[in-house]
Amino acid sequence: MLFDIDPDRQEPIGKYGQILFRERFPELEFSYATDIAEAYTGMDLVFMQMRAGGSDMRAKDEHIPLSMGMIGQETCGAGGMAYGLRSCVDMIKAVHDIRDYAPDAWILNYSNPAAIVAEALRREFPQDKRLLNICDQPENVVRSCSRLLGCDWEDRMPKIRRRIKEDGFLPQDAEQRDQSWLDTYGMVQTIMNDFLDHLPNTYDQYYLYPEYKASHLNPDYTRADEVGDRFDANSIAFCMVKEEKEIAAFAGFVGRIRS
Repeated sequence: MLFDIDPDRQEPIGKYGQILFRERFPELEFSYATDIAEAYTGMDLVFMQMRAGGSDMRAKDEHIPLSMGMIGQETCGAGGMAYGLRSCVDMIKAVHDIRDYAPDAWILNYSNPAAIVAEALRREFPQDKRLLNICDQPENVVRSCSRLLGCDWEDRMPKIRRRIKEDGFLPQDAEQRDQSWLDTYGMVQTIMNDFLDHLPNTYDQYYLYPEYKASHLNPDYTRADEVGDRFDANSIAFCMVKEEKEIAAFAGFVGRIRS
């Protein structure tokens, strides 16, 4: 079951899903809905992601702070805080809705800002042990380090640091990344030169170098604009696979698990 609160967006994506599953997974039953009860009733697993306020509000989160010389990134700084406050309200409501119709379902949440949302849900649902919050970036950093060394996951910090210092740092899926992401990974080399004992997270740039980032980011063309341009230039099928977390105000995949 594919669920979305926006019927205009849901219709083409839902029809695409019907074609995809009929051709590739004919043994599975696929449907889509915009009604909460229809989507959640009797489900065992809910994989959910939302963008509270949609892409328009994301653009404001990024543009307004940068226009004032401050960081306005999707999950960090003033923009991230504004997005987080909206997300917490909508996420809490969504989890209550799920629990009304599927009290025992596992909920796997993939919504940003991940840490703020996770803490809000922990406080609202302290006893809910089937509510998990995830982010792909920590794993992506580990896999990127592994690719850098041409090896599987293992503890090779000295070699990693030496290679980054000499050759810089690229995400493991660099060929599919926009320039803003390549710039973000490129800052790792700079941070490492200033903090010699650490392999930094890519998001540290916004906390350790806020003035530098604010002065080098274009307030008239932010990540939100970059995503929008890429969405306009590609097919819905490509966006469904690659960009759903960027374009969805609230989209969720819910399913019944059969033994």
